[in-house]
Amino acid sequence: MRFTKKKPFCLKIPPLQLSGGALKCEHLVPGPPQCPCPPHMTTTHLLPPHPVHFTKKTLLSLKTPTLHGVSCHLTVQGLGSHAPFGARAPPQCTRPPPVSSGCVAGVVRSVKDTLSSQFVEDCRGVVQRLTLQEHKMVWNRTTHLWNDYEKVIHQRTNTAPFDLAPPEDGAGVAVRVMKPLEAAELSLETVHEKFHPSVQSFTDVLGHYISGERPKGIQETEQMLKVGTLLTGVGELVLDSDTVKLQPPKQGLRYYLSSADFDTLLQKQQASVRLWKILAFLSGFATCTVLFFLLRKQYRHRRERRRLQQLQEEFRQAQELRLRHENAAEVPKNACVICLSNAKACVFLECGHVCSCTECYRALPDPKACPICRQRITRVVPLYNS
Repeated sequence: MRFTKKKPFCLKIPPLQLSGGALKCEHLVPGPPQCPCPPHMTTTHLLPPHPVHFTKKTLLSLKTPTLHGVSCHLTVQGLGSHAPFGARAPPQCTRPPPVSSGCVAGVVRSVKDTLSSQFVEDCRGVVQRLTLQEHKMVWNRTTHLWNDYEKVIHQRTNTAPFDLAPPEDGAGVAVRVMKPLEAAELSLETVHEKFHPSVQSFTDVLGHYISGERPKGIQETEQMLKVGTLLTGVGELVLDSDTVKLQPPKQGLRYYLSSADFDTLLQKQQASVRLWKILAFLSGFATCTVLFFLLRKQYRHRRERRRLQQLQEEFRQAQELRLRHENAAEVPKNACVICLSNAKACVFLECGHVCSCTECYRALPDPKACPICRQRITRVVPLYNS
């Protein structure tokens, strides 16, 4: 909430009921000698978390010299300060946050003219929404079933200026509600609803079966925000001339106009936060699980490849050692084509080559292939030399 004057003034504030926050004073020009705050800076006064009925006398009871005789901004910032009433912040000055948020509860009261219902007599409101919705059934070629389908073919929304006022007349100041259609939760009451079924002939039914679409009818709905409805608004509070206005926040925060009370709105947001936390935890857990299995599979693959390389290296070293011991001895005619020392003892199928000993066959890498024709070995028949 901002109070702005272009010349020195004695603060005149209408009564206003708000929840706890922080009252900030920002100087636009250097203050008088009795003002302790530097120019263009702010002084913070913490407010209680429970609702406080603000009047001029209440604000002056804060004993703040900056409230008199100086051009300044006053801002009610935040919800839920836990300082006792009248407590003051340390004397240092801070720049004010850009957004002033507040919660206002009251009954809907029209500023000028009201909107009348087109279908219900003596039903007046400040927001009227007329909707025409088409209902039809569409053939699903995948599941081979008829699925219900709804489509809004026309929607019109009318609004009238309105305030949120205390239930008792003269009990407090009214707050003007700005841009109600931008609210995330605009509670509208359905005052009229009628379904007009479509009349179809046999030819129409046959054509609908061929086209895959069967219209069911048109639903006509009228929703209104009635005068006298108890409404809770959460948004940015500003003071324009002598009117306190509730408008959408400028920093992308959500704007609420709901028939539920503030505690219910708070519980709903907390439940949404808990749900998102659970989804984030499950998503993180699933990601970690997938990464764990992928890393384990990669580790096993590398370990197996390293084992095969080690076996091949051991076999090569053994072959070199055997060749050195033989010292270029004569190679027998039936020697293995791989090690050239042992006798051939394996018949590879399906190619039928006899070219390897048993030890060399076992050392072949998987999948095993014939060293002569490179054909895959499906069976091995042992060969006995007489």
